Amino acid sequence: MTPVGTQGAITVADVRAEALALLGSVPDGDDLDPVTAELIRLAVHAAVTTLHNDGTDAAIRTALDAGATAAQVHETLVVVSGLGVHSLMEGSRRVADILRERGDAALDEPLDEGRAMLRSRMQGDDPYWIDFEREVPGFLDALLRLSPEAYEAFFAYTAVPWRTGALRGRVKELMSMASDATPTHRYLPGMRIHLANAVRLGAGRTAVLYALDIAAAAPLHSGIPRAVGFEA
Repeated sequence: MTPVGTQGAITVADVRAEALALLGSVPDGDDLDPVTAELIRLAVHAAVTTLHNDGTDAAIRTALDAGATAAQVHETLVVVSGLGVHSLMEGSRRVADILRERGDAALDEPLDEGRAMLRSRMQGDDPYWIDFEREVPGFLDALLRLSPEAYEAFFAYTAVPWRTGALRGRVKELMSMASDATPTHRYLPGMRIHLANAVRLGAGRTAVLYALDIAAAAPLHSGIPRAVGFEA
């Protein structure tokens, strides 16, 4: 059962230490090229946990100046918009745990035919989802049982930037990792998943640590003022 209680605060230093432990014997590899570095900077500024508009504007301009295409810039936003699923990841498991505490036996019964077919179609025996389960245990099962509609939507939305393909997979994983590592998020399950994926796709130690440096420098979320011209 997933613990329901709170945990100790995770620091940016903790995130980096975790990353260093995961990198282990990963070779240094190439540094980030200027376009990738600026797109990762855009990702961490535009992520909902930072949402720093001035930094986002600056990163868009510098990414375009460095040679990024409009499609790459916008796909970066689509990638990091997926941070919202962390509410589902953490919340769904806790709903299921508390319902079990209250005696809801239905959550441990075999899946009905519709849900079983949906899981087979969406997850199958893909090793990616096996690794995912180790980092976020019980999430997919809880989501499927509580809301098949949200379960299906989760797969559909997070797949969008992989279908459009303006960015290389390694770049998408690095910017996702960095967004999870920002000072106002520090979501270690996601950071670990995306770091492992980035390394699997060819990222070396140098690129990973550079991306984490960009993440650590992201500003705190300062709030969003009302839009210019908005009338209360």
